[in-house]
Amino acid sequence: MTNQLIIAMTQLNQRVGDLVGNAAAMLEWRAKAKDADLIVFPEQQLIGYPAEDLVLKPAFAERAAEELAKLAAATADGGPAMLVGSIFVDDGALYNGIALLDGGRIAAVRYKHELPNYGTFDEKRIFSAGPLPEPIEFRGVHLGVPICEDGWLAPVSLHLLQRGAELLISTNGSPYEIDKDDRRLEEVFAARVRETGLPLMFLNRVGGQDELVFDGCSFVLNADGAVAHRLPNWEEHQRVTHWRRSASGWECADGPKAHWEEHPADIYSAMVVGLRDYVNTNRFPGVVLGMSGGIDSALCAAIAADALGPDRVWCVMLPSRYTSQSSLDDAAECAAMIGCKIDTIPISPAVEAFDGMLSDSFVGRDADITEENIQSRIRGLTLMALSNKFGHMLLTTGNKSEMSVGYATIYGDMAGGYNPLKDAYKMTVFAISKWRNNHKPRFALGRDGPVIPESIITKPPSAELRPDQKDSDSLPDYPILDKMLHALVEEDRSVDEVVALGFERDAVTRIERLLYLAEYKRRQAPPGVKLGTRNFGRDRRYPITNAFRSGG
Repeated sequence: MTNQLIIAMTQLNQRVGDLVGNAAAMLEWRAKAKDADLIVFPEQQLIGYPAEDLVLKPAFAERAAEELAKLAAATADGGPAMLVGSIFVDDGALYNGIALLDGGRIAAVRYKHELPNYGTFDEKRIFSAGPLPEPIEFRGVHLGVPICEDGWLAPVSLHLLQRGAELLISTNGSPYEIDKDDRRLEEVFAARVRETGLPLMFLNRVGGQDELVFDGCSFVLNADGAVAHRLPNWEEHQRVTHWRRSASGWECADGPKAHWEEHPADIYSAMVVGLRDYVNTNRFPGVVLGMSGGIDSALCAAIAADALGPDRVWCVMLPSRYTSQSSLDDAAECAAMIGCKIDTIPISPAVEAFDGMLSDSFVGRDADITEENIQSRIRGLTLMALSNKFGHMLLTTGNKSEMSVGYATIYGDMAGGYNPLKDAYKMTVFAISKWRNNHKPRFALGRDGPVIPESIITKPPSAELRPDQKDSDSLPDYPILDKMLHALVEEDRSVDEVVALGFERDAVTRIERLLYLAEYKRRQAPPGVKLGTRNFGRDRRYPITNAFRSGG
């Protein structure tokens, strides 16, 4: 029986489906902690999380087993053991599990018992639930290894305590959400420590995977609830922790406690990390976007420059006869402040061509929103042509307020491959734009100092698709709209409940109607970074054909 353990917490990014690459990365990090007894990796580190229905392919499970066996063989060198998350097929059933690799073999395997089935998670349709797990004996120490949701709920940890666990190691794939980092530590896992009286290690992955982004924020809590370690957010990091057995149980020696970003810094960083990993993992040379002179496209350009570097960001101004000179000037100034390329391609020739093409079909009809949408679709077509020709991924720039009520043109400004602002309401866009002009994330590749002209932040938002157009012509002012939308979308309140908050019934009824009508647009929108608990697509899943209205 040992009275000391050295455990290396290894907070890593993952690439879904890259079994060989993920395994190689684990071995590289193992070599950096050669004096450790045990190295711990996040949930499903071998296959990448979440792999969704990819795990249902028999060939995928077979390859995962092969790579896990190779990793196990690597531990025959007498170096550190490894706790590695993967998938396992047992008696025809598929499990999310974790394996202890030690002495050249798979020394133990435990399966996830609690399968999350809410929000972004649908593990019950993919995996079988494992039995309540037994502790793993390692060097004479009984380790409890609750896997992600197993640690978020009490039963597994309490069972492990009853079965003799001496410390808890929880491996996670816990996506970022606003305020979630503090909730994990102060509410959820602090409760597990109080309930069991055992010290606990929480290890989470980092990086972006499609719409999800993972913030890391790993930590160690001792049995008295004191924080022994806090790992940084957003970055890969290995922390070697030193544990000692005393008469009262195991205790982790104190170590560095990283500062975790607060609002709105964390939101901005989530957008940067999500976009960076989406573009780089999918091997795009860079991004292209329409720069309108408005705040949404300016912020997207700034995010892209911080994610990829200014030299990989290509802005294109696409003026029409309704585009103001101030918008042209603001767009040019913003690109100069960011340090990225900007080109100008007037769309008037194409607008005139479409007017001529459609004149016979539209005869006797007044100009309306159709002509406005044609302009937007010409811009989308032009930007997609540049994307096709040069390989840059097209960013869309619509915010959540617009996407909620359909204030966006399908096949126009919604055309593209990714949207950093998809889950950010308009007032959030203003807040993080102001924040970025005074701060820069420590890992950002963009320029220091302000990157968005103040004139862009302060001017009234406008699509500039008709003379003197303002967003407020069609929508309530954004401070009011966003509060209504937050109640309707994030809190799932009825019209009556939102009216009780102090809003006019006609306005709330109209916004709810627009929210439901726009579902078909959102279903065809590109992915974007999830920020809150009810993002469109992964969390909030509504039917396109839907006659229900809570306002009658």
